[in-house]
Amino acid sequence: MELPLTPDTLSKDKAETVAAEMGLTLPHQEQWDFLQSLHTMDLQAAPGSGKTSLVGLKLALLAKGWTSATQGVCVLSHTNTAKDEIKQRITTATAGRRFLGYPHFIGTIQSFTHTFLAGPAIRGQGGRIVVVDDAAYAAAAQRTLMKGWDYANLRSTLKHQQDGERLLSDAQFVCDGGELNVVSYRSLPFRTDSKSGGEFAALKRRLAWAGIFRFQDMYAIAERHLIRAPHLARAISSRFPFVLLDEMQDTDTLQLRLLDKVFGSGGTVVQRVGDVNQRIFSGRLKDDIGAAAFPSPMATELPVSRRFGGRIAELASELTVHRRQKIIGAGLDGTVALLLFDEQSVPEVVPAFERLAAETVPEDLLSISPPRVLGARKRPGAAQRFPQSIACYVPEFDAAEKTSGTHASLADLVLAARTRWAPGTSREAATDLWDGIRAMARPYLPNQATPLPPLIRLDRSPATVGGRTRAILLDFLTGPVEEAGTWESLCARLTVAIRDLAGAVAWDLRDTSAPLGPAARPAAPSTRLGPSMAGTIQRAKGETHTATLILDCLGRTGQKYDVGQALAFLAGQGELGRASETVKQAMQLVFVAATRPTHLLAFATLKEHAAPHAAALQGRGWLIRDISPSR
Repeated sequence: MELPLTPDTLSKDKAETVAAEMGLTLPHQEQWDFLQSLHTMDLQAAPGSGKTSLVGLKLALLAKGWTSATQGVCVLSHTNTAKDEIKQRITTATAGRRFLGYPHFIGTIQSFTHTFLAGPAIRGQGGRIVVVDDAAYAAAAQRTLMKGWDYANLRSTLKHQQDGERLLSDAQFVCDGGELNVVSYRSLPFRTDSKSGGEFAALKRRLAWAGIFRFQDMYAIAERHLIRAPHLARAISSRFPFVLLDEMQDTDTLQLRLLDKVFGSGGTVVQRVGDVNQRIFSGRLKDDIGAAAFPSPMATELPVSRRFGGRIAELASELTVHRRQKIIGAGLDGTVALLLFDEQSVPEVVPAFERLAAETVPEDLLSISPPRVLGARKRPGAAQRFPQSIACYVPEFDAAEKTSGTHASLADLVLAARTRWAPGTSREAATDLWDGIRAMARPYLPNQATPLPPLIRLDRSPATVGGRTRAILLDFLTGPVEEAGTWESLCARLTVAIRDLAGAVAWDLRDTSAPLGPAARPAAPSTRLGPSMAGTIQRAKGETHTATLILDCLGRTGQKYDVGQALAFLAGQGELGRASETVKQAMQLVFVAATRPTHLLAFATLKEHAAPHAAALQGRGWLIRDISPSR
């Protein structure tokens, strides 16, 4: 299919002009190889290589030269954060704004599926979509189960299952032979033709008719729609002759299969970009097909990282799990450090890192981007070992995490969210706050009420209830909530917003007997836990830090520590390619964490874990500090 572009759309002169407008430079041939390609291809991009900026530049150039008013470019990403970043990048060029409206589409794979496939299929059958959200579905399913005698057999059966609540909450549609069947996360403890099996499917379809779905339902409904309307794939691929898939490494089996059915006929140019070595998302269907499919053996590579220098690049290269890649560091040649401790000095690990950051990172940069403390595990498990998780090193983190899920009051929820509020984490804090409000509100909303939507689905216009809700959240997070009158005013505004969003009166947050508990003002302004910010590696994906500390955490099996294992590979005393899958999964997370900082990368581990490797690491230029009292 010939693309509707002017002949000189991707010419060197035009590219350099738009790049200058966007503040970008193009010193590497690999950048030009991707930028000027109009054929199906894969781009494997190292962390900090400027992949998103390059994607933004290419889209801005395509927008400038696009000639069709009915055909468009489709840009799909895995997360809303990445989608928003792409939009922000292309709008720095004047021509790029053309891609924000029809006939073009920029969104997540989920929103694409919803907009072009599942949504039309549901509405075409006389249905509606009220909410697509796993948590909202789970709450609605549990409420519906308890109604009357319609589900008496199912209720009795699930009562005797240890995971009965999860079996119901995780019920989802799958497309099998053009029909929608109902399954759960494991095999059901009853036959589909039994009374419980019939009620299980009936409850799922009842919620679907009410417009309440899980995220995965959309893919099954979309797949069935494509089977029943085979012309639809041709129509969509004709509408979008050029498709760009960002964050391809996180695309799962269902998404990959669906996209292949729509765009895999060969007529559409499909360019896929990502970093397979940052493929860390779990809990959704994954397969070796998806991992192997991207990148293709002939993929173009962006190996040069401008985020960090040679030292971090060298060790990051040693941790590339899925596809070996020699990463070249073109940034500041920062410091790589190893903090050694014993069980008694665990509380001193983070303060020692903060002091090291103050020594190695300019103060003005730290004030903008505080040091980050990362771990693969939030809380300790049953194993009798210490430390195991972030909470072992930073007890305040555990308190904040527990509070965020089980708040006794709105004040607790706000305090926990304000604790998370810092440069670079504002989105996460707002999401945590709103998710907490939704979770507490859910049991008290009338059955006929509309579930509160997730933050990403709230409108941004100040004139809408979504925009007003966003403004309220911002005021809760940054305003003087401890001052007399401010707290009460915010609670009143939130009460109205919830009522408008849910279509029903839930409660008055000014009422101390309200279901959320006493809506008292926080006793004092909330601040960060300290100079550093703690969090999981998973949530730090895509971020850039000035200084990063990776905490040694116990793996899922309770047998080995992740940093302890990584040190062997980084010291040249192990071969990652021959490691077990469990070890490889742990190293993927360490890789993501290790490629965040610009100035300082530090690892913290027990002295006995580092003993076999310390000399080799010191020989590679690592700074090693023993913070244990017995040093």
